[in-house]
Order: sequence, then structure tokens, then C-alpha cells
Amino acid sequence: MNVGDRVRLMSGREEGIITRILDNNIVEVAIDNDFTIPVARREIVVIAAEESAFVRNNDEGIKPTVKKEIAAPVLVAQGIYLALVHQSDELLAVTVINNTDHDVLFTSGEEREGNYRGLQNDRLTPKTTRVITHYHLKDFEKWPGLVVQFVQHRNGSPTLYEPTTKKVQFKASSFYKSKKTVPVLNKEGYVFQLDQKPVVVNTDKITEQLIDATTQHPNFKLQAPEHEIDLHIEKLLEDYSGMSNSAMLKTQLEKFQDSLDRALAANMHEIVFIHGAGNGVLRKEIQKILSRTPGIKFFEDAHKEKFGYGATLVKLK
Repeated sequence: MNVGDRVRLMSGREEGIITRILDNNIVEVAIDNDFTIPVARREIVVIAAEESAFVRNNDEGIKPTVKKEIAAPVLVAQGIYLALVHQSDELLAVTVINNTDHDVLFTSGEEREGNYRGLQNDRLTPKTTRVITHYHLKDFEKWPGLVVQFVQHRNGSPTLYEPTTKKVQFKASSFYKSKKTVPVLNKEGYVFQLDQKPVVVNTDKITEQLIDATTQHPNFKLQAPEHEIDLHIEKLLEDYSGMSNSAMLKTQLEKFQDSLDRALAANMHEIVFIHGAGNGVLRKEIQKILSRTPGIKFFEDAHKEKFGYGATLVKLK
């Protein structure tokens, strides 16, 4: 079950599209009239597009027919694209397109008011796609900037390419002019090219930099974090009196992410994050990040007798 899958609610005949994975057992589903609801995985079933059309048409007493649409001019150029494709009149699937003959390794995220939030990462083989999130047209003015980082690769290739970072900031003046046929999907959508001509890496320069780094820091050693990380703001900062709640949350999440990254890099078996009970915002944000981070075996409330519901235990693979 993935973002973009069309599903049916087992308790009724409603259909919708998975727009987000909230945690291991809950997903967010956009029903066809474009409102979203959280649903337990066990309460939905993935359906094929052909089955959905057949059921709807038979309910109306109409023989299923194939709807023919006038396609926009086909975009034939090779490249890496970001495309927004209609799932309904209001709902758009934000999709990364690999229309090249290389594998593409990518990460994606949203940038809003200077704050970054990771979305998806994947390896796209040639001529494949990946849905990373969904947006509603009615919220266009509130859409964040989308940041995609990627590098092209092919086994046996004699060429090494530089990684690329591209940010797409949507503006009404240019957005609606970008409508054309989406490569690979061959559907109409709003298309933005992410790549230009790949930049070849100078491997000799990399070797020089590595030798120089080794010379300057011969005894560098990764410092593993403590087994228990206290994220209470008073433990992280001496003076936070002038900070907003969002600024404090950002500081706490940065400490959490740094500790998690170092724990993974150091091959730790587990780590505990003490976030407190409070209003539950920090706990939810932490568990949201954990649910989409590779290398996590599972996470759960830690030592209730010691922390109550104020800490999360993370088991690492």
C-alpha cells in the first residue's frame, strides 16, 4: 500500500486515493469529493483503475466505455521531471519522472517559511515514476516549495555525475502555462524539468580532497549519541525566553534528527528520545519522521514506568 494507490473503504462504497502514510497502521485518504480522512489500513483495500470504472458505470446502468481525451503535445525530450497529474478535478499527484536511460537516486521535501520537511526518497529505474505527495488546487496559494535532490547512475558507466538540487516554487502566472503531456505516464499534467546537462565529476579533484581531508583530520571518529536524548528545550538551550513555539520545535527536531543520524551511522541497536507528554506535537513529529526513515526496525513508547508517555524507544536495524 503506497501513496497514490486508489482504495475502497471496506465499510462502504466510497473510493479515494492514499495521499499520506501517517504511521504504520494509519493512512490519509482523499475521497473523490476531495476531503481527506485518516483510515486504518485494515479498513481499506487497493483497487485497480479498471475495476473502479467498471463498478461506477454499472451502478449507473451504463456500459463501461473508454473516455477519449484530446492529449496535449507529447513531451519527447529525455530528462528528469516533476509533474502534477490530476487524480480528480481538485486533487493533484506530485510525481517524480525519470525519462532517461540512467537510474536516478533522489530525495524530496517541502520548504515552507525556511523550514524543510522530507517527503520521499527512492531509486527510479529508466522510464519510471514515483508519487511523492498530493496537493489540492483550492490550496494553491499555500503550496510549499518542492526540493528534489538527485544523482544519475548506471552500472558499468565510465562517467560519474555531480548530484543536483532543484527547488520548484509554484506561481500561478507560470503554473497553468506548464500543462502538457507528462513523459512516461502519457497523461496531461503540469510539467517542470529538473535536470539540465549532467555535470561530469572530476575524480582527480575528489581524490585530492579526500587526501587533504585525511591529512587535516587523521584521527576523526564518528561520535555516537547518548543512549537517551532529552529533547526538552531547557536541556538544549540556556535561554529560550524570546523564542516562538515553532522555533523551539525546530530546534528540538534538529537535535532529534542529528542524534538519529549519528545513531544509524554508528550502528547502534536502539536509542531513546525523551520528548515529554505535553500537547503531543513533538511526539507526533518525531514518530512521523521515524515512520518514513530507512533503517528503523520499530519504535514504541519507552519505559512507561520511568517516562510515562513522554519518551519514544527506537529500535534500529
